[in-house]
Amino acid sequence: MKRSTYNRRKMSRGFTLIEVLVVVIILGILASIVVPNIMDKPGQAKITKAKSDVRAIESALNMYKLENHDYPGTDEGLEALVGKELPRLPKDPWDNAYLYLYPGQNGVIDIYSLGRDGAEGGEGEDADIGNWDLDGE
Repeated sequence: MKRSTYNRRKMSRGFTLIEVLVVVIILGILASIVVPNIMDKPGQAKITKAKSDVRAIESALNMYKLENHDYPGTDEGLEALVGKELPRLPKDPWDNAYLYLYPGQNGVIDIYSLGRDGAEGGEGEDADIGNWDLDGE
């Protein structure tokens, strides 16, 4: 009986300094590998967010069409969705408004962001992101 009490006390003492240091070193090594990979991708994260927003706006426009038998005109814009289909209009990750055309130039409706530079065209983060590009994704 005394031996089992001694073993329980020994096991419940906690971690030794060496064990804590080994864990800290392992976490440091993992962080040095993972953090640079994550930090190199903020631009890609913004592009992914913009694509997600465009899909959500497109879904809200389709709901609007079901209720009103047509899409809102370009002059009405996306503001027609606020209240019923969307609680508020999202801004793109670069803090610009999403753009909308009906009838669209690339499809029935065009929903798009001009990217980081806010101008048509571009590559990478500066590229336009529109619903016409998302069909295969």
